[in-house]
Amino acid sequence: MADAKSLSGLTEQQAKEFHEQFKITYTAFVGLAALAHMFVIAANPWW
Repeated sequence: MADAKSLSGLTEQQAKEFHEQFKITYTAFVGLAALAHMFVIAANPWW
């Protein structure tokens, strides 16, 4: 049962590897989005 597949077709090990990379990519995306928002607010404050 070590190589049982889930609904996604990934094994548990593959899913864990994907999740680790996803966390890194998602964190980078959120960080860049936050930075972009801060630049927009600094360039065009609404107060």
